[in-house]
Amino acid sequence: FRFKDSLAEELQSADLVISHAGAGSCLETLEKGKPLIVVINDKLMDNHQLELARQLHRDGYVLYCNCSTLVETLQSMNLSALKPFPPGQPEKFASFLDKVFGLQ
Repeated sequence: FRFKDSLAEELQSADLVISHAGAGSCLETLEKGKPLIVVINDKLMDNHQLELARQLHRDGYVLYCNCSTLVETLQSMNLSALKPFPPGQPEKFASFLDKVFGLQ
């Protein structure tokens, strides 16, 4: 599909997610505890998707590849080596903002 308001239902039933390296897509998938293969678009200028995919891979949360290496990645993947993504802690950010703006 090209666009949906929410992928929550699909993510819930997925055994594996293959996605582009958009921050929202990556974080939503990882927060649901689903294994993720990130396919980067290596034709983008100033490729922030590549930076995000590399860092998430270095941290052990995702596998990443480009379109030409996707089949190879699927054939050689070891999903059990991926680490669970830690839950978010929005209260820490809220506390930081309170301190910055003198509300605490």
